[in-house]
Amino acid sequence: ETRFREMAFLNKGLKIVLGEEGSEKKETFHYEGGLVEFVKWVNKSKEAIHAKPVYFMKEDGKVVVECAVQYNSGYQETVLSFVNTVNTIEGGTHEAGFKTALTRAINDYANKNKLNKDENLTGDDVREGLTAIISVKIPEPQFEGQTKTKLGNNEIKGIVDGLATKALTEFFEENPTVARRVIEKAIEAQKARNAAKKAKELVRRKNAFSVGGLPGK
Repeated sequence: ETRFREMAFLNKGLKIVLGEEGSEKKETFHYEGGLVEFVKWVNKSKEAIHAKPVYFMKEDGKVVVECAVQYNSGYQETVLSFVNTVNTIEGGTHEAGFKTALTRAINDYANKNKLNKDENLTGDDVREGLTAIISVKIPEPQFEGQTKTKLGNNEIKGIVDGLATKALTEFFEENPTVARRVIEKAIEAQKARNAAKKAKELVRRKNAFSVGGLPGK
C-alpha cells in the first residue's frame, strides 16, 4: 500500500488499484497533483505556514529534478528523496545538492531584502519545520550504503544544486509572502539556537570557576 501510494504520487496521473480477492476491500491510488499532493499528504496532520507549496520541475540534459516543499509550524525536518522512483532512505548527492540550494536561496533572499540583521542562517535553521519531496530521474544511478538506498553519483549534487537554486530563487521572487514566512520561521530557529548556545556557555563558565576556584596549576 505504501509503495503503491508513493508510485502514484511520483508519477502524476498514474492509477493503481489495490484489491483483495474474495472481499470487497479495494483502494485506488491516483493523484493528478503529483508531488504537490504528496507534500500536502505528508503534512496533513500538521499546520502548514503557507498553503501553496513550492514546486518546480527542471531538466539538465538527461537529468530531471522535481521537487515540492511546504513548511509547517513544527520543528521537525522531513525530507523524502527518490531516484527513478526508488526511495533513497539514506539520502545521497541529490539530497545534499537540494539542501545546499535551499540554504543559499533563503540567505540570498533574506540579505537582498534586508530581512535578517544577524549572521547568515545555517542549514539547520532553514530546515526547521521543512517537509520536502525530491524526485530525480537519471540515466545511470549508482547506489551505495548497506541497503543500496543512497545515491552516490557525484555530478548529481552540482546539477541539483544549480537547478534548485534557480527555481527556489524564482519562486521566492514571485511569492514574497511565502518567502517572508519561511525566513521568519528560520530566523526564529536561529534565535533559539543562539540563546541555547549562550546558556550552555554560561553553565560551562560557572562550572569552570566552581571547581576549586582556579582551573589548572
